[in-house]
This record gives sequence, structure tokens and C-alpha cells, in this order.
Amino acid sequence: MSDEMPSFKEDHISQIPALQLLQQLGWKYLSPDEAVAARGGKLSSVLLDAVLVDQLKKLNQIEFKGESHLFSESNIHSAILALKDVVYDGLVRTNEKIYDLLVLGKSLPQTMAGDTKSFPLSYIDWNPETWLRNNVFHVTEEFVVERVGSKKTRRPDIVLFVNGIPLCVIECKRPDTKDAIGKAVSQQIRNQRDYSLSPDQASEAEDLDPEEQSAGSGPEIPQLFVFAQLLVGVSKNHAMYATTGTPAKFWSVWKENVDKPLAKIISKPPKKLADTRWLMDRFTYVSEEQAAYFTGSRAITDQDRALYCLCRPERLLDLAYSFTVFDAGEKKVARYQQYFTVKNTLGRIEQRDDNGARKGGVVWHTQGSGKSLTMVMLAKEIARLRLPQYKIVLVTDRVDLDDQIYKTFTHCDMQPQQAASGKDLASLMQGSVGRVITTVIDKFDNAVTRGKLRNESDNIFVLVDESHRGQYKTMHAKMRKAMPRGCFIGFTGTPVRKKEKDTINKFGGLIQPTYSIRDAVEDKAVVPLLYEARDVEQRVDRETIDRWFEIITTNLTKEQKADLKKKFSTTDQLNKAEQKVREIALDISLHYRDNWQGTKYKAQLVTQDKKTALMYQRFLEEFGMVSSEVLISGPDDREGNEEVEIDEEDLPEIQKFWRKMMNKHGSEDQYNKNVINGFKAGDNPEIIVVVDKLLTGFDAPRNTVLYLTRSLKDHTLLQAIARVNRLCEGKDFGYIIDYRGVLSNLQKAFEFYRELEEADQEELEAAMTNVAVEIEKLPRRHTELLNLFQNIANKQDEELYERKLADQELRDQFYDALRDFARSLSMAFGSLAFMEQTPDAKVERYRKDLKFFMNLRSSVRHRYAEVVDFKEYEEKIQKLIDTHVATGEVKKMTSLVNIFDREAFEKELEELAGKSAGSKADTIAHRTKRTINERMDDDPAFYAKFSKMLEDAIAAFQQKRLADIEYLNQVQDIAEKIRTRSGDNLPSELRGHEVAGALYGVVKEVFQSHSSSDLDLATIGAGAALRIDDIVKTHRIVNWTSNPDVQNQMQTSIEDYLHELEGAGLDLSFDEIDLILEKCLDIARRRYS
Repeated sequence: MSDEMPSFKEDHISQIPALQLLQQLGWKYLSPDEAVAARGGKLSSVLLDAVLVDQLKKLNQIEFKGESHLFSESNIHSAILALKDVVYDGLVRTNEKIYDLLVLGKSLPQTMAGDTKSFPLSYIDWNPETWLRNNVFHVTEEFVVERVGSKKTRRPDIVLFVNGIPLCVIECKRPDTKDAIGKAVSQQIRNQRDYSLSPDQASEAEDLDPEEQSAGSGPEIPQLFVFAQLLVGVSKNHAMYATTGTPAKFWSVWKENVDKPLAKIISKPPKKLADTRWLMDRFTYVSEEQAAYFTGSRAITDQDRALYCLCRPERLLDLAYSFTVFDAGEKKVARYQQYFTVKNTLGRIEQRDDNGARKGGVVWHTQGSGKSLTMVMLAKEIARLRLPQYKIVLVTDRVDLDDQIYKTFTHCDMQPQQAASGKDLASLMQGSVGRVITTVIDKFDNAVTRGKLRNESDNIFVLVDESHRGQYKTMHAKMRKAMPRGCFIGFTGTPVRKKEKDTINKFGGLIQPTYSIRDAVEDKAVVPLLYEARDVEQRVDRETIDRWFEIITTNLTKEQKADLKKKFSTTDQLNKAEQKVREIALDISLHYRDNWQGTKYKAQLVTQDKKTALMYQRFLEEFGMVSSEVLISGPDDREGNEEVEIDEEDLPEIQKFWRKMMNKHGSEDQYNKNVINGFKAGDNPEIIVVVDKLLTGFDAPRNTVLYLTRSLKDHTLLQAIARVNRLCEGKDFGYIIDYRGVLSNLQKAFEFYRELEEADQEELEAAMTNVAVEIEKLPRRHTELLNLFQNIANKQDEELYERKLADQELRDQFYDALRDFARSLSMAFGSLAFMEQTPDAKVERYRKDLKFFMNLRSSVRHRYAEVVDFKEYEEKIQKLIDTHVATGEVKKMTSLVNIFDREAFEKELEELAGKSAGSKADTIAHRTKRTINERMDDDPAFYAKFSKMLEDAIAAFQQKRLADIEYLNQVQDIAEKIRTRSGDNLPSELRGHEVAGALYGVVKEVFQSHSSSDLDLATIGAGAALRIDDIVKTHRIVNWTSNPDVQNQMQTSIEDYLHELEGAGLDLSFDEIDLILEKCLDIARRRYS
């Protein structure tokens, strides 16, 4: 048995096992050179033309007058050009155009026996019965793609091709890397970028060249991702997936129990070493013992599970064809619960009862988990069955929900027909027009009684949204009577009570898998919810009002308080209801202003009726702190609208508002659209005021705070709070601020579920957490932050804090601890209860510590030249600072300056006035160190020399063997020598020959072992460097770095020249020649790419 230890190299622990498993799953390996050759050597192209041509000929034949004919060569060429020549129109839109070509194929004209007709050509066989047999599947690694508008390249780790078309891109990361999957996802997103970065943006990027970081970076390789259908990031212990254009927040995990079938593949006995020649040729540093791990029996990893579940050929094709949708400019791929729900539902509808009706059921997927898209995916699959005279009917109980479902299906190209009335519904159901129909349930009554609706087809599929509601109990029988053999499939986003089980059973029982709130939070498909009850009671005495007013205006200046108090106290005489609305409106204004204003996050205010909604907006406008809009339905009685009955006294005010809105927007539809679009995508309104609208089915990721001022119960409550659980970048929680005691007692809030089973009750309680529970973490997080510095002798010496953080691991702990402290503090400062109950001295201590540690973060980041990704939380942290710390007291994070930009770097050093010499020295040293690391491959010998000098100086300072001023002098001298190359000791003949100077460092290192009084090694080395540089320049052509033939010619010429040096008395061994060849060509590839 070998005693060789396992490797943690990225290739060994992630990339090679992935390649091996993919081959076992049916993907044929192509080496990087073979992949370049299949593209005709064109690195800007991503299609394997040679493979695609063969497959198009194999897949497509023309049946004409009883005979089979091949497509002409010109038509095959035209089909390939159709893929390549799609006009670029943004990443996702272009991807959609190519997707349509891949799925639908292309119609091409061809003349047969003098008769010209158009015939369909397919790029991929999408038939599950034949797709493994008729398609070809290739996998390659280090797939070199030329960046748009540049000769520079990117190299995705693994790419999967179907018929020569790249459908899947995989990035591999070693598991001991901090946030390994996050880095894989970030790399995938970066590579899709189709626009340029400014110098400031580029300077913050960890994976750009120094030149790009200082001058800005251009587009990446979007030409690969316009073809991609699935993107995967894998590490040994974790994996995530998405599709083209998916933001990082929306990447998903896949859950499926596959260990049994996977074990049969993974646990095969070791193969002979000869069978892994692809491995040994590509990775020459892999030993035979390590190769046995890759090809033999080993433990199953999460990476293996993900690749098996997502990337085996049949699953990849299934996901691409049936479970990918384009929704209003966004591309989405199914989550695991959507995939298996659709699959299981398709299995159920094959079953029939004694009447011949297909078996339906109820889908329970919690709010915010993509229920509407599950309906779309199911409808698409039913439509693809091509059943005779099929109809798909989508039923909701509200006009606004009907509109939303209609829009969702329209955005996904399902071409639905929206029933305008009961009579119209009956006509659509009984006619041949309209395969997909949307309607509100009320219209069924009219359709049955007035339209005489009855359709006995067994190919009618009725998809009922929120099917648990009471309305469906009375209408269910009528729908069944109208469609006696229809298949009814219900969808619900809230848990099902025991007394509703009968309703569920009428549909056919629950369809697995159910997807609970707990599941969604665990999968990070939604954000968890925090709630706080804010007691804004009717205040009658001046002392109580003043105390409340003082607390909620803590962050205002004296002048601002006086102005607001005057406005508050001189308002016209109000009745008690209006007084309470005014107080709540002021509390909401200040709460939103102090915690969310200036960020991208919005709020929704739920009121009891239309009159009160208008009153809230009046007071919000009067206080003038936030922008708001009211969104209500007009005073009418259309089918499906709620709140038809309005108090006669309120009607003039509501009608006046309605006329104003119609004059401003033109129509009710445009009014809804403008207000919602402004809320979803614009800066205004910051708060949207509603009664019943937007409490269900409203998907606005930026919607973060729900202000409840009315009593909600049952399903309406759970649906309302789910409005703020959608994912959005930087959003950790949705917040429920309760002014009516709806949520003050969680047990009471869910009282109507008392008859639930115990597991269901726990499910409900997982929906929300009292904000106090999160705020309770604040003291602990504060202590954890302070404890990082507990050994500092003088707590007033900021320099000691900075020196303490010289260690990278400790800095990472500091950044994490500070982020957690700031997040908890932000929640606390937004809580009225915390501000009332916490002593002023404690609040002030938290505020001062936040200020100090935020400034410390900024200082050490610059001192140690770090690129740290704070983007996700920076907006919220900056809001916390702006509100609770005096302006200018915390230094803002700025871009790092490159040491070669002498003027800017000197200016940055000037800003360190007042800092110690050690602080200035660390700033210079670590900035120089970063530059060395970035440029090491440009000139290894030169930079290695100064890297060692710099490391020695840093270590001597940290070990207190160097005084501050000595340290500063040393690092200034090193930085200057690097900038001016005054310390490279190059022979004079190499001056002005930058690449030859770098090559000289390589040959000099080898030649030194041949030192002799008879040899002038400096002169021979300089000549050799110049000659090798000439050979490279003579042979190089466009894209030579990926052309093995050109590189072989270079190696042969350089090797011949080095052998000639024997005549000059320099007899080099084969190993020495190989070392020179390897290192010199590495430099040439870097400098001449």
C-alpha cells in the first residue's frame, strides 16, 4: 500500500475526478488541443465545427416521394452559419434566439427532382427514446476562448458539448479554498460579462491582470454562454448550478438521493494505468498511486452527486429541453422540487378513474419558491404530449392574480387566451381556438349557467391556483359538472389544514414532493422573515407624546426635531382614527428613512380599506420623508374584484383619487403597470400603499419591509408576509413591522392552524422569527469582535490593532465578525423596542465601536493591499453608518492604487499623514508584494529576487528585528527598484529588450552551474536571451499560444540553438535544456499572448 498522502491541488481533488466521472457517464474526452483543432484553430469560435457537420448529416434526412435524401453541403453549411450568425442582442436575448434554434431546428429550402420545398433540420435529437443513441457527447477541459475584442483568453475548467455545441460549463474549485463555490460562481458570472469595466471596477476584481486592473477591463467570453444551457460550480463538498445570466443570489442546490446508482459507477475496480493515458498525458505530475484514486474505488462526494444529477447526458438534455424557460427577459432553469413535481404529475395524469378521467392532485410549494413557473413547466410538458383537442385552463380567484398568471405565461411564450367573461370562457372552452386559457373562478358560474359550458373531453387540464381557498369548495362541483372528465391539478403556497384535507382529496391527494417554508429557507430559495410588533397606541397626554417623539427622532438634529414637531402638532384637528394613522405614518416614515432609504430596498404598507390607504399617503406626503404611491382598484364590481361595497361617505374621496389616477396614467391597466414598475425597478415609490392588491402573487425582489396596519388571518396572512421573502442581492431577511398585534404572539397568529398535525405546526413557526431573537445576538457578536483584540496592551493605540491584523487568517476573522456585528446592530437600531429598552450608554458604546472598527477595516485593507468583496453588504453597512454615525467620521472604501501609478500612489501615502512609519511601510510593502505576485510570471527571476527581499523585511519588522523607520527605508528602496528596474543587473546589451531581459533571468540561473574562468557567462547569457526572443518572434502567429504545431517549431529551434552553445564551451544537459525551454516558453506565452 502506498503511503503517499492525498493531494489538495484543484486538478487532483476536483477537476480530474469530475472528468473521470463524466467519461463514465458517457461523455467522450477531447484533449484541449483536440478541442482547438475541432474549431479549426479559431479560439474566438466555440462550436466544434468538425463534430457538428458530421452530426447534422447523421441526424437529418429528407423523406421525399418514398425515398431518403441527405441535406446538401450548402444547407449543412447554412445551418451552422445560422447558429454562428445570430445577431448579438444582449446575453440572455441572444441565448434565447439560439435556444429556439436548438429546440425548434431550422427550415431550409432544397430542390428535389426539380421541386423546391423547405424541410426541417434538427441540431439535436430531443427524443428521450433515441437521444442517447443519435447524439454525440464530448467533454473537454481548459477550453481556451478568446475574449471579445482582445487576443487575451479565458479557460473554463470543463465544457460539455452535444453534437459539437457547448451546452454546459463547469468550474472546479479545491475544497480548502475560502468560499470555494462562491468563487466558482463568481468566475462563471465574470466570464459571461459582455461589457467593459471601468478602472475603478477593475481594480476591485481579484482575477484580472495588473494591466486590466489599472486601465479597465473589456468584455469576457459571452460567445460561449449564448449557447450554454446549464452552468455548474463544483467543489468536493459542495455544488451549485444555474443557467446563463443568473445572478449569484439565485444559484441553486440540487437534492436527490442517487448514492445507490452512483456507487455502481464510482466503486468500479481500478482500471489499468494504460486506460488513463488521457490523465497521464495531460497531468504529467500525477503519480501512479494518485491515478489509482481517480480510476478506482473511492467514496462518493457531493461533487459526484451534482455531476450525476445534473450532467449525465439524458438529464442535461431533459433540463435544457423541458425545464428551461425565458421569463420577461430572464432565463430560468428548474429547481429540484419543480423538476420532480412536473415529472410526478405527468406520471399521475396517465392514470385514470372508472369514468376515464385522468388523476390529478395538489401541489404544495411554499410562497416565493417558483410556483407559477412550476405551472408553466407543467403546462409546457402537457402541451408537448400533443393530445387530441387538449385544453389547459388556469384558474385563480382574483382579477389581479389572473392578470399575473396571464402575463407569466405570455412572457414564457405559452400564448394564453384570457377569458373576458363567463360567456367568453364557455366559448373558449368549447371552441378550437385557445389551447391555454386563463380565468377567474367566478366566471365559471356564468359560463355554466349562461354559456351552457360542458366539455366531456378527457384531455382538459384545469390548473387551479391557491386551490385550498373557500371559494373553490362551492365552485368545485360546478367545474366538475362542466368538465366531468377533466383533470384537476391544484396549487397552493400555504400549508393545508386538516379540515381542508377533503378539498385536497377531491383533487386526487398531494403530489410529491411538497416544498415547505423550512425547505425553501434551507435551500436559500427565499430569505427568512423577521417580525417586530411596534406599539403606536393612541397618545392623549403631552408627556407620553413627547417621550415617544424623542425616541423615534433620535437621529434628527435639534432643528429637524423642532420643524417636525411643529408640523406634527399643528396639524388640523383630527379624530381618533386619524390621529393613530398620523402617528403610525410618522413612525413608518422615520423607520424607513433611517434604515432603508438610499438603498435599493422598498416597503409595502397594508391598510384596512381604500379611505385609510389614501389617509396614510396624505400623512406620508405631509411629513415629506419618503416617496409613496397608493395602488387600489377602482370603485367597480367587475368579476373577481374584491371590496366592491364601499361606504357611501367614502365614495367621493375615492372617486376623486381615481379620476386623478386615470387622468395621470390614462387607464387602470397603465396605472397598475406604472406604479408597479416604478416600485420594482425605479427609485420611486419607496413605499407602496395597498389594501388587498399585491398581497398575493406579487413578486418584487426589492420588496423588503411589510408594514401591517390591519388585521390579517388565515391564508391571507401567510400570503401577505411572503411578499417580502423573495431573494435579492444583499438581502438577508424580509421584515414584518406589525402595528396591529397580528404577529405579537406567534402562537396566537397561527391559532387557526391549531388542528394541524405537530409537524405542520412546526412548519408554520419556521416561517418567521421575532426580530428580538436576532437582536439578542448583538451582545455576543460585539464580544466576539472585541475578543479578537483582547491581548492588545494599549487599547487606545490604533497602530497595535493594525499590526495585530497583519495575519491574513485573523483579518478574515475580523472582516466576518465586523460584518455580523454591523448586521445585528442595523437590526437593533431599526427596532423601537431595542431603542426603548437599551441604556443610552450601551447604545453609544455600540455606535462608537462601529465607527472605530469600520475605520480600522478601511485602514488595514489599504495597509495590506487587499481586494475584499464587501459588495453584498456594503450598501446596508453604509446606510447604517450614514444614519447612526456622524458624516465624515468613517472613511469610505476606495480603490487600491497600483505602485506603478507613481503620482496616485504618492497621493495615497500623503493621506497616511499622522500614521506611524510602520503603517506607511506596511502599505508600501504589501502593495508592492501584490504587484510582484501579479507580475511574477512576466519575469520570474527578477520578481522572485525582490519577493524574497520583501518577505524578509516584512518578517523582520513583525519579529521586531527592524525599527519602523528602517523598515520604511527598506521597502521604499525595494519598491523604487521594481518600478525603475534599477536592481536587475542586466548586461548593457539587454537594455531596451524587456522580454529578452526576462528570458535572461532563466538562462542565467541555469548557466551559473557551468561557471568557469574561460567562460563569460553574462555575455553568453545575454546573447542566448536575445536569440531565444528572436526565435519566438520569428515563429509566432495569431493565437500561437494555443497552436501546438507553432510551439513545437519554437521548441525545436530553441533546442537546436542551445545545442550549438556546446561550441562556445557550454555543454548543457537534456534536463537543463528542458528547463530552459519550459520556463522561456512560459514567459513568451505570458508576454506575447
